[in-house]
Amino acid sequence: MRVRQPTAAAVAALLLATGTVAGCSGAPAPARTPAPVPSSAAPTAVTGDVRPYDRAGVRDGGTLRWALDAVPTTLNLYQSAATADSALLAHALYPALFRPDEHGRVVPDPDYLLGAESTPPGRLPQVVTYRLNPHAVWSDGTPLSAADFTAQRAALSGLDPAYTGTRPAGYDAIDSITQGADPAEVKVTFRQPCAEWRALFGPLYPAAVTASPAAFNRPLAGGPQPTAGPFVLSGQDGYDPAGGRVTLVRNPLWWGDQPKADRIDFLATPPERRLDALDQDRLDIAPITAAVDRAQAAPGTSADRAEAATQALRRAEALPGVTVHRAAAASLTQLTLNAARAPLTDPAVRQAVARAVDRRRIADAALTPLGLAPAPLGSHLFAGDQDGYRDNADALGPADAGRLLDAAGWKRPKGGGTRTKDGRQLSLTLLIPSDSATARRTADALAAGLAGAGIAVRPQAVPAETFVRTGLATGGYDLALFSWPAGPTPAVDQRPVYAKPRPGPDGALETGTNYGRSGTEEIDRLFDRATAELDPAAHLALLQEADTRIWQLGHSVPLFQRPELVAVRTGIAGAGAWGYGWPRFQDVGLLTG
Repeated sequence: MRVRQPTAAAVAALLLATGTVAGCSGAPAPARTPAPVPSSAAPTAVTGDVRPYDRAGVRDGGTLRWALDAVPTTLNLYQSAATADSALLAHALYPALFRPDEHGRVVPDPDYLLGAESTPPGRLPQVVTYRLNPHAVWSDGTPLSAADFTAQRAALSGLDPAYTGTRPAGYDAIDSITQGADPAEVKVTFRQPCAEWRALFGPLYPAAVTASPAAFNRPLAGGPQPTAGPFVLSGQDGYDPAGGRVTLVRNPLWWGDQPKADRIDFLATPPERRLDALDQDRLDIAPITAAVDRAQAAPGTSADRAEAATQALRRAEALPGVTVHRAAAASLTQLTLNAARAPLTDPAVRQAVARAVDRRRIADAALTPLGLAPAPLGSHLFAGDQDGYRDNADALGPADAGRLLDAAGWKRPKGGGTRTKDGRQLSLTLLIPSDSATARRTADALAAGLAGAGIAVRPQAVPAETFVRTGLATGGYDLALFSWPAGPTPAVDQRPVYAKPRPGPDGALETGTNYGRSGTEEIDRLFDRATAELDPAAHLALLQEADTRIWQLGHSVPLFQRPELVAVRTGIAGAGAWGYGWPRFQDVGLLTG
């Protein structure tokens, strides 16, 4: 099977980190930016955990020190080298016309977009009219305009193969872009309806860096390119990969609320060094999920990884002048079943495994040690507090795992133990990232639950840096544990994960990012119809039907939302664990007094 590799940002997402997906057509959108106990309980909210603040109580001036994993090689989120750090910096420097609210709904950001309106459902062609903030300008003084939309569409539509990088779905559905009644009005006409049009042009890049393949393909990192955020890079030395630093200062042309901080120093600080850096007062804001999850036992001790993670969390909570903020991230951890590998080629066995998974027990094992509510998920497409969430696990039906396996010929020995069929034991490998305590706790809880149904589980730990390449992509496993980003536009965000694998030009089956390697024409059609359905109620109904069919297919089992832990120094306002959103950088600053 040929497998399209996800971008670096997707790899981070797959391994219980962060990432984004964007896109609006039936074509797969590369990621940028990888139950037997049904529960109707609402999972942990993704509204975030950010210290309440009033801008009037945040003082003007000061420097913030913010941790990055590394200085990214590009700020262009449509290039394959983009990372989660690329996305964080891009939010401070480039326009995002829409922002997700606390329930995952995308709403206009008035700093850039005063309003946007699509033609009503049923009226063709679909035309979206954007009303840009007339004060919004690039850092060279040029207003945001239709020219930027036109250039970005040319770069991302796939019509010109000279543009390399990702191809977010939706841009290929655009027929034309024109200026409206004045320079602040942009009209985008689609050749086919696009329900997720709000996912487009976020971020929006200046025409100067998208108008030609040469400009677009060049790594976007520092340099003189125009930006349009509340902050700008600090001169020629503001982007320093060798020194591990990105320095942002106030944008003198910024038209919105004045940024509170004078300067933000983004400092490359590997997860294993973050708690030390916080303890030594060298950081103010630091995501610490990985620092806790991947903590190593001290030399000479017998503590295992789980105990090391517990000790790391206790240390973080005890740091003087530091608060640990917690939220359920907009990222869905799931158990994927490889339908291309026996015995999971049998749909009945996949359904039995799905029925045997104790989602509540797993969520408790994964999240409770981190101080988060142990809320299991019941949707492949929506996070728990996302608008439209519904637990569809009942789609598996009332039959228990044992009856399904008995009917499929897998018999349990008298007195219990692992089931067998034709002399073969029902023993499944489970692929997990080797350095994650959360993944190990999840694997242990999963194995215990499946053992109760006579299914043996053999965890196989794979290093994070090769998890996708030598693990998921090869297909040499039965079960796999990882996370996908939960975007605000699941019709396009999640379609590639569940798209039916199809033969390529040479006849080899192309699975793309469908690591479960199962799919149906019906599921593909439901996603396609949802993508083109402009009526919100009908759009959601199609997505719920798709989720139901994914449950019945036995493709994967949603487990829980990935935990997000962020350490913030006392006296910093507007920072914490953001859940669905991202920082409003102009509001983050030092409290007065």
